[in-house]
Order: sequence, then structure tokens, then C-alpha cells
Amino acid sequence: MAPTLTVCLRHLLLDVDLELPLDAARPVTVLFGSSGAGKTTLLRCVAGLEAPAPPAHITFDGHVWNDGRHRLPARKRGVAYLFQDHALFPHLDVDANVAYGLTDLPRPQRRERAGRALVAAGAAHLSGRATTNLSGGEAQRVALARALAPHPRLLLLDEPLSALDGPTRSRLRAELRSILVEAGTPTLLVTHDRTEALTLGDRIVVLVDGRVHQQGTVEEVFSRPATPRVAEVVGVENVVTGRVGEIDAGLVHIEVAAETLTALDPGALSTGDRVLACIRAEDIALEEPGTRRSSPRNHLDARVTALTSEGALQRVDLDAGVPLVAYITRPARDELGLAPGTPVTAVIKAPAVHVIPRTS
Repeated sequence: MAPTLTVCLRHLLLDVDLELPLDAARPVTVLFGSSGAGKTTLLRCVAGLEAPAPPAHITFDGHVWNDGRHRLPARKRGVAYLFQDHALFPHLDVDANVAYGLTDLPRPQRRERAGRALVAAGAAHLSGRATTNLSGGEAQRVALARALAPHPRLLLLDEPLSALDGPTRSRLRAELRSILVEAGTPTLLVTHDRTEALTLGDRIVVLVDGRVHQQGTVEEVFSRPATPRVAEVVGVENVVTGRVGEIDAGLVHIEVAAETLTALDPGALSTGDRVLACIRAEDIALEEPGTRRSSPRNHLDARVTALTSEGALQRVDLDAGVPLVAYITRPARDELGLAPGTPVTAVIKAPAVHVIPRTS
């Protein structure tokens, strides 16, 4: 049975009641929110690096880590914490850094365990190197190997890619996802980056001003924000799961339910790959069925399921085989005669479909 992490905190700016199933098959839970939302404070309380004031209650897999009066020390929780700045020991080489937390093992087993962790983190080629000569991406791999080496019960990652330059961050996202899925270690990951959350996470917890506003799968939360504050934070209204079909002429065709979405090919995709197709609501135009007047490549048959006034714009919920949300003006709504049940065509330009690879 998957372990469950339960956190009840009233600490500093946090006011959190949270119960998280941590499944090895879908191991990564993202703590998501803007700066100052309380993400890192929550992570540090779970790690045992901060002592929340009573009343507080943190349990993992049925074991009490903090009940407001007694606190299990961080070293006894079986937790690995990966900091933003890597925190490698400069006087130790790569192998010694990775083996640092394995003092309870005989030396041969420490070497073997460290070697396996370097392989898992894609850093075997760095064995024997001095940490002072590593690039940012290499240092991050070594730090991740050090976190994985003790076989932790829970892995905590605090903005793990934020210290890297843009190209390195983009390259490591998908690789980090593969590493975490392969390891299968339950993981809590803090980020405020939408692409990072979508690429890395299985589940997501949205924190706003120290409170949990929504939690669920990344697809559910990004596609169906529960509150206006969540919508403001996540910033993407449509996240659709699909698989890559044909790739040709710089375009990728994504099989989504009974439809096909065409997008610009971001590269490094193969037929059959699982992806997320992300579309902003304002990038979906609506037309009468069968008109096909516009040039965009995606025309999806849909039906209106709900209409909601949001100031100057109208939110239109659609069923296109997958749920979609579009924003249109009131005159456009009146011209199309929209009401729940009205058939429409959802029109989406290929460049408006942002494709994010996902490792199953």
C-alpha cells in the first residue's frame, strides 16, 4: 500500500491541512505557488529542519514525525533533502560526496551504493571528479545521486533546477522526470515554474498565501482551477494528455481522445511518446460548426457545457471529447448564440499548442 503523508500545520504564514497519498507508480507531488506562498517552509517542516509551533501534526506511513510536543529528529525520518544550491562539499570528490550519508555501511558497500546512485542520476561519467570543476548541471546530478544513495523513504526537492541557466534547465527537466520515475521514491518537489510543474509532477498542491487552495493531478488542476486565485497562479486553463502520432515538416500530430491536435514540433519526440498539450483559453476561437473559414490547423467539434461571465469576457466550457475552456467576448457569444448544448467548432492555431513531453 502506498504511504500517506499527513500534515496539519499552523506555523508562521502556513495554515495547512493536507493528506497526500505517495504512490511509487506516480511518485512526484509538486508544491506549487508564487514566491512567499509557504512552499519551502512546508518542505522544511516535513524534513524536520524547522520545528512548527503547536498545534502541529505530521505523520508519514502511519509514523508520527511531529505531534506538536514531540518531534522526530530529521536524521531519523529517512528523508533526503536536495537544496537549491546543491550544497556539495568542495573538499570531497564526487564519489565521496555521494557516499557521505552512508556511514552505517561497510566501505565496499558504500562504494557500490554510491556508484549505483551516480548511474541512476545520469552522473556515472563524473565519478572521480573534483566537485569544484563541475558545471551547474553536473553538480545538480551529483547532488541528486547523493540524495538517492541512502534509499530514502521520502525525497524532498526545493526548486531543484532554479540555479541552472535556461538551456541547462530545459535539458534536465525531462531527464529529472525519468530519474524520479525510475527511482520510484515518493517525492515532494517545490517549484513556482509552470513548465517544471507540468513536466515533473504527477500530483500538484497549489499553495496561496500559506493555504492549500487545490490539489489533484497536474492535468486536473491546470485544466480546471477550483478558484480564481488558483487560475491566476497556474496560468494555463487547458492541459490535455495525448500521445504523439505522426511527426512531419516541423509539426507534431497528437492523438487526443478521438481527435488529433497539430502543434509545432518541439523536438526530441518520437511516435507513441506521452505528452501534455497546453493551450491558453484565449487562444481558442469558436466558430459555427462546419464553417472552416479560418486557416489554423486545428478544428475540433465541440459542445458548450457551461457559460460564465468573467468581467468583459465570457468563459465557455466545452466538451470536445476532452474538456476545454475558451474565453470570448460578449458580442462573439451573442453572434454565435451560445448556450449550454450549442454545437461549435473550437479553432486553435498550431503555434498556440505548447507540447510538454512526459515520462510515463
